[in-house]
Amino acid sequence: MATLFTRIINGEIPCYKIAENELFIAFLDILPVAKGHALVVPKKEIDYIFDLPNEELQALNLFAKEVARKIHSVIPCKKIGVSVIGLEVPHAHMHLIPINHIHDMNFEKERLKFTPEEYNELCEAISNA
Repeated sequence: MATLFTRIINGEIPCYKIAENELFIAFLDILPVAKGHALVVPKKEIDYIFDLPNEELQALNLFAKEVARKIHSVIPCKKIGVSVIGLEVPHAHMHLIPINHIHDMNFEKERLKFTPEEYNELCEAISNA
């Protein structure tokens, strides 16, 4: 059975896509810990990020770097934090989170909620950055 992320990649489930190429996709997290929180996902369905072939892992990081730069240009923050947890969806992915303090990366805090209009506006701003 396809993972949630594979279903998003295949267009079966909508997302707020901010970047895409032949190997990867980036979209806004719908349960973000910070405004601008995005997920970077390889299109190849692999559960554990370190099971990606070396070239794809390198390419994933370079793709994430470009996405992080876009987010940082739109969201006022000190840095874009990176987290790879991989327990919630069995499909390799990276979290890119705008941060000003270390506690901004706390996944146990209450998640933010935005309207579809706010997501669309943010998605467009980051995509066009």
